[in-house]
Amino acid sequence: MKDIIVIVGPTGVGKTKLSIELAKKLDAEIINGDSVSIYKELNIGSAKPSLEEREGIVHHLIDIKDVSEDYTVYDYQKDVRSLIEDINSRGKRIIIVGGTGLYIKAALYDYKFTEGTTYNEYNNLSNVELLERIKKYQVDTLPELNNRKRLVRLLNKLENNEEITHDKDKLLYPIKVIGLTTDRNTLYERINKRVDIMMENGLLDEVNSLKDKYMDSRVLNTGIGYKEFYEYLYSNKSLDKVLEEIKQDSRRFAKRQYTFFNHQFDTKWFDVNFDDFNKTINEIIDYIEKGTN
Repeated sequence: MKDIIVIVGPTGVGKTKLSIELAKKLDAEIINGDSVSIYKELNIGSAKPSLEEREGIVHHLIDIKDVSEDYTVYDYQKDVRSLIEDINSRGKRIIIVGGTGLYIKAALYDYKFTEGTTYNEYNNLSNVELLERIKKYQVDTLPELNNRKRLVRLLNKLENNEEITHDKDKLLYPIKVIGLTTDRNTLYERINKRVDIMMENGLLDEVNSLKDKYMDSRVLNTGIGYKEFYEYLYSNKSLDKVLEEIKQDSRRFAKRQYTFFNHQFDTKWFDVNFDDFNKTINEIIDYIEKGTN
């Protein structure tokens, strides 16, 4: 089996564009690695590639669930592993692209889940709030307050009422992890501009069309680009405030993405040449095919 190409990095650095260009050159099919793009109707806020942008490349795990349905990390793990077997059996290369690091790692490493297991990143809770919620379970040994990863992992185990075990070092498939990066100022500028473009492209209309589903949809209440609209729809928060929160949440998420991909994967990072993206593509192709550094 040839290496699975995994394309990671913060939001707004060109992962989608790179994945499509690599898929054309490598005769590959793409598996979505973004937890929000899984859902139908969430198009603009998720920045999922349109049919035109996909350029005829087969994409998997996009638009497979309604926003009222739950789709867990267990479901993703099961579906990706099935797809890997299928795509590989047809002699195609496999590219996984997205920014939801836990989903991607759970699929490729020996994470063990039980059907029905859910995973919450608790983006709406501070470390202090996470610890207070854990204390309600009368845990003998508490994680350090500044170790958010352990706090999140433990609270998930407690709320699922079961032990979730994994061996983070046991890789199940041959992979090459490609990380796209740029300097912080450029990244934050691109993130802010991206949110403005989403609004120009009709994000508010998309959100308004989903208003009645907010009350019982987990993804609408947790996904960046959607959750920030809740108080706009149901209270008096201004639209300007919502947009600033989306930009701020996106920037904070980008920082967490860097941390995750740096610590959880053996990632080869490439500085993106936004003026000549083909140079970045060719550099990455060279790395994939020749293993050059």
